[in-house]
Amino acid sequence: MLDLSKYLKAGDKIVFGQACGEPTTLVEALIAQGAAIGDLGAFIATSFSGLFTPETASAFRLSSMGAIGALRSMTKANLLDVIPVHVSQVAPLIEWGVMPCDVAMIQVSPADAEGNHSCGLISDYVRAAVDKARMVIAEVNEQVPYVQGELIPGSVIDVAVRVSRTPVEVAPAKIGPTDEAIAKFCAEYIGDGSVIQTGVGAVPDAILRLLHDRKDLGVHSGMLGDGLVELAEAGVLTNARKEIDTGVSINGALIGTKRLYDWAHNNPAIRMTPTSYTHDAGVLGRLSRLVTINSAVEVDLTGQVNAEQVGNSYVGGTGGQVDFVRAGARSPGGASLMVLGATAKGGTLSKIVPKLGGPVTSARTEVDVVVTEFGAAELKGQSLAERARRLVAIAHPDFREELDRTAHEIAKRGF
Repeated sequence: MLDLSKYLKAGDKIVFGQACGEPTTLVEALIAQGAAIGDLGAFIATSFSGLFTPETASAFRLSSMGAIGALRSMTKANLLDVIPVHVSQVAPLIEWGVMPCDVAMIQVSPADAEGNHSCGLISDYVRAAVDKARMVIAEVNEQVPYVQGELIPGSVIDVAVRVSRTPVEVAPAKIGPTDEAIAKFCAEYIGDGSVIQTGVGAVPDAILRLLHDRKDLGVHSGMLGDGLVELAEAGVLTNARKEIDTGVSINGALIGTKRLYDWAHNNPAIRMTPTSYTHDAGVLGRLSRLVTINSAVEVDLTGQVNAEQVGNSYVGGTGGQVDFVRAGARSPGGASLMVLGATAKGGTLSKIVPKLGGPVTSARTEVDVVVTEFGAAELKGQSLAERARRLVAIAHPDFREELDRTAHEIAKRGF
């Protein structure tokens, strides 16, 4: 086993590659040896491996931008330090030293003929961590695809740990009736030539399944799942009408299964880029017909979005939502869709609420269209009174009378 004591020292701050690019062999080594080294801190934006648990927390202090994936158990145990940061801000904060990075632990593909490793399944802030770190430890995994785009030269890797193991996989979510109903309303905003940004999960997958009759769809996204492959194989995903990166899907994270990874391997139709490109306002501003799809925990009657916290439980994160909400709402011919089921806890709790119970993730000044299984509320350019009326209309019928009272008060005040 790799002896980390040769490379780490007490007090070091570690930055991990995230999501399905998590270097699981290195994480396991740190869990086993971190406590003996002492006073270590580590940052990972998301994790789906299940390796970070309250039982492993004694090895180091973990921080993240949210309770995304398998990190929710850590927040429940009060063992995760949540940093409110957009994923697009992580790389600059590492570069500036605001988020310390003494050691970068990353996962890469085997090298090409020039000695360059593909970032494989995740590119977002990886290069920033590599450039800043005193020590770069790379898990070179034979089963990680070589994906066009962000490369890590072998010359910058201090320690290469060669493995052959299945990368982290995230199976497609089960699609239910509510997801299908939401998807039908969302699909109406996605026409021929649209450029899509979406996450992974039941609603995004349900939306993509409804788009097989479209023509020349494009992708510019922070993450993509297995649903992308179906669109590509159906001949729908061509990226032919994009003003930039014509013919190429732009992405920062592949979050799916072997099917997705095999499709991406050496495929010139996809390029992995850092957040300085996937989330950049200047880049996104060059795309017309950009439709962005993001999720919420709750939305209040003025259009404020909470995507992070329910009461004392931290269940989500900031992610890349705000960057894409702004971009979609401002794109000519595009739209920014904020999606959520109308209720939670078996229908006993409305997710369209008079007042948020958690933080404001996306401001009401940025929110464009809110979609539930009962319809789509177009909010852009509408008064607060009209916003409230439209949001009540897409709430679950069981809660509309109560919400109407708050909407009436907003209408009386005008704000």
